[in-house]
Amino acid sequence: MAPFFGYRRAAAGTQPEYAHSVYKSTAKRAPSRPLVHVPHTLSEITGPSFAASMIDVKACDLTQQHSAPPLGERIIVSGRVLDEDARPAPRTLVEVWQANAAGRYRHAIDQHNAPLDPNFAGAGHALTDERGNFRFVTIRPGSYPWKNHYNAWRPAHIHFSVFGPAFATRLVTQMYFPGDPLLPFDPIFNCVSDENARNRLVCQFDWDTTECDHALGYRFDIVLSGRDAAPWEESHSK
Repeated sequence: MAPFFGYRRAAAGTQPEYAHSVYKSTAKRAPSRPLVHVPHTLSEITGPSFAASMIDVKACDLTQQHSAPPLGERIIVSGRVLDEDARPAPRTLVEVWQANAAGRYRHAIDQHNAPLDPNFAGAGHALTDERGNFRFVTIRPGSYPWKNHYNAWRPAHIHFSVFGPAFATRLVTQMYFPGDPLLPFDPIFNCVSDENARNRLVCQFDWDTTECDHALGYRFDIVLSGRDAAPWEESHSK
């Protein structure tokens, strides 16, 4: 059997700590014992794979899923899924979910007294092309209160789930908007201690994808873990 290599682990400081005191829910969610290191096997570094026939091509436009357009500011969110070596991740499943323009999710747990929008479900998915590109049309989500601390409000954000080429590269993250005044006060955003990594969670306004008389464009590139390279370069360069 041909040898295989695992994926690089995240660099220190670039991922949130499991326990983050100002994000109070982590007190119950964080593990209380040392983590068990599980080596990557063939199961973790291969699959799942998604065929285009499995994807609803209409699911990438969250403004066209009902009989009428949703309320709110229409936006276009696009980008590329890459690995750490800047190689594209083709045929990768990208899923999004978000609150509506009033800051409310269509979910039974969300009892915020903002209105629900009957024409906005708040979820979609797409498959990246051969160059790792994805594109969603949606509405800009609203901020909403949460119970982390007194007068706590979440910045506007969109949740992303990206599978990448293997189970080991699965990524769940959040995309924020530039200039949001709530970002400095948000425990979830600020639990990423590395400033550069934290700033990569903020999308960038993009003229190239902004459509005249239709929607503003925002770019959000997503970088997955890359494969460990075999240690051959030094010996071959001698």
